[in-house]
Amino acid sequence: MNYHINFNFVWKYADKLYWGLVLSIELAFISILIGCVIGLALAVVYNDGHPWLKRVVSAYVEVVRNLPLLLLIYLIFYGIPSIGGFAFDATESFVLTLSLYAGAYLVEVFRAGLAAVSPGVIDAGKAIGLTAWQRFAYVRFPTMLRIVLPSLSNAFISLFKDTSLASVIAVPELTFGANWIKTNTFRAVEVWIVVAGVYLVVGWILLAALRLLERVLMPGRRT
Repeated sequence: MNYHINFNFVWKYADKLYWGLVLSIELAFISILIGCVIGLALAVVYNDGHPWLKRVVSAYVEVVRNLPLLLLIYLIFYGIPSIGGFAFDATESFVLTLSLYAGAYLVEVFRAGLAAVSPGVIDAGKAIGLTAWQRFAYVRFPTMLRIVLPSLSNAFISLFKDTSLASVIAVPELTFGANWIKTNTFRAVEVWIVVAGVYLVVGWILLAALRLLERVLMPGRRT
């Protein structure tokens, strides 16, 4: 079988890849934001809450982290509508899934960050009369954020790559666009070479931008 490499058909439908890439970045960005809210809230509950709340948080983390992301996508997209009797938009369903998935990993990141805050800093806040909420907002949270920022950067890159799984429920992100081109042009080799390059280049650009942000926020720390 003679197969001749020809990228012309891929470039002809490059708009599918462009808009798919835009959606992939949007999905990762929204999911990391929601995941941060989930992770931070549960990390605070775990560190400062009652023992039974800690067990609930631990159960959530263990269940989500030990299930494949693909299975979670199917469970939420097909399972919740079947049980609840209402339909989910595919994009909304995937954002929910990826946010819950990110939250389970970020719980551990934020929990470790909060635990790393020096007790002396917190005691200093108490000494100047800060309330528990003020100590969290002005002392614990900013200090913890500087500690966990490199881990958040890595999580964002990982979520960007995980958006490729959205194609299984027909969310028109980058991999879905590549599948569309492959199906309609039969140029499988070419389209996957291009998409692999896109993931590599965009991932590197995002990582470089996030590392630059780390240097801006933490000028005394090498990344």
